[in-house]
Amino acid sequence: MNIIKKLIFSFLSAALLASCASVPLTGRRQLTLIPGGQLAALGESSYREVLAGSRLSSNREQVGMIERVGRRIAEAAESFMIESGRRSELANYHWEFSLIEDDNTINAWAMPGGKIAFYTGILKLMDSEDEVAVVMGHEVAHIIANHGNERMSQVILADFGGMALSRLLDEKPEETKNLFMTAFGLGTTIGVMLPYSRRHEYEADEIGIHLMHMAGYDVQAAISFWEKMDNLGGASVPEFLSTHPSSRSRIDKMKKLVRKLEG
Repeated sequence: MNIIKKLIFSFLSAALLASCASVPLTGRRQLTLIPGGQLAALGESSYREVLAGSRLSSNREQVGMIERVGRRIAEAAESFMIESGRRSELANYHWEFSLIEDDNTINAWAMPGGKIAFYTGILKLMDSEDEVAVVMGHEVAHIIANHGNERMSQVILADFGGMALSRLLDEKPEETKNLFMTAFGLGTTIGVMLPYSRRHEYEADEIGIHLMHMAGYDVQAAISFWEKMDNLGGASVPEFLSTHPSSRSRIDKMKKLVRKLEG
């Protein structure tokens, strides 16, 4: 390897090392190339765009429940981040919770920066506020675990050589926007959804149940809700399960987490 290649390799290695972060609670190392503030700004823009093209629910009781549960879980998440020595990351969180009127869509999603939306279709499967907290905790967990940043970073590194997000937005705005929306389970324009990996799902389960417990919700609801979702699998898979795949082994892991928290 000549001196130029060695310098380039050393530079890239240092850059990648500097871009490594760790997941709260699990401590797993992850690659996050995108600055949190930039990702949050893109999340804010995309969130507004989705809401502008949607009909928001006028059901005050349901909207109030989504906001109430969201605030409790968000407060637990912030306390957890502070206790974990990650207070600086809170600057990128501006929590907001919406309920979209669509009884045919069984889904919920979260954007960087704390933007979360539920569809009325998924509420029909929930028998209690505790089950709402299951999904809310899971989505908030994806946010504080930086899973979206990690997935986008992997694609940017593979397809664009680690190009900065700001440059990608300038040179390839539509492609970057499509990548972002797809990475967060909201787009199909690049041809394929990017479901969360099994590792990401297990981490969101573990962190989400922990947040539920901190917020004072019944963690047993995590088992009952995901068992219902698992039973919905089949010929017509709900949209939520395309980005949050369920399985019996996953539910068994949840049962162990619940026993650990309640023990």
